[in-house]
Amino acid sequence: MDWVAVQDTSLRYEVRGTGAATLVLLHEMGGTLESWDLVIEPLSAKRRVVRYDMRGAGLSEKVRGRLSMATLAHDLGGLLDALKITSPVVLAGCAVGGAVGLYFAAHHPERVTAVIATSPATGLRPEQKATMLQGADNLEREGAGVLLARLGQSYPEVVRKNAAHFETFRNRYRCNDPESLAATFRMLIELEMTRELESIKCPVLVLAGEHDLVRPQPVVESIAAGIPGARLRTVASGHFMAFQTPNIFLSEVEAFLDELVSSPSRLSVGHDSG
Repeated sequence: MDWVAVQDTSLRYEVRGTGAATLVLLHEMGGTLESWDLVIEPLSAKRRVVRYDMRGAGLSEKVRGRLSMATLAHDLGGLLDALKITSPVVLAGCAVGGAVGLYFAAHHPERVTAVIATSPATGLRPEQKATMLQGADNLEREGAGVLLARLGQSYPEVVRKNAAHFETFRNRYRCNDPESLAATFRMLIELEMTRELESIKCPVLVLAGEHDLVRPQPVVESIAAGIPGARLRTVASGHFMAFQTPNIFLSEVEAFLDELVSSPSRLSVGHDSG
């Protein structure tokens, strides 16, 4: 792992694997590059994989003040430039990371081959905004530990198959920088990506979790419906698919990537359950 200066901030990143194709992993709000620990080895066996701590997360530089989706997307482009990755990449992201991938694909289509978005956080329903604003205030006042109560929705009992993995996730989650998380909360309150979603030209796989109570299946379905040609798959997982159900995540991702290589014209719109 290493650090690189991008724009006005320092980002921690890791590159694994080799090959002509590059997959970039974008973690969830409150996550780190370790969010992909349970899938990184098989993913990097076939291709080069880049993962990093987004601005404000993990061991990257923290956020003070406002944060925007444009800034997070600019960080991604800057990281690719710093690593001299000029060929188009596949982006795979969870929640806010999924939104970053979709936003980047909309604004930089020449740099993206495809996007895989699990439970993408492309905005909030009106009735959620007051709660999110209160959550931001609570974070700044009480620290990241206040978010642990939310794990009942994002990491429900039904997907806690491995107690050690859950404890690792829980303990890592509470180490988040409260101000950076609060800035992310406030970014989501203002976020509206309808135009970006409508403009995406590359193949997109959207994954919804049957047990995701943070971004339920109907919400994810509506996001996928707003992306021309997007494929929607519903799987037996929760909000953090790559960590909660790594085998399911890997199966969906590898099938999509294999089809992308062999028959890109077949990646057309469709809704499935898996």
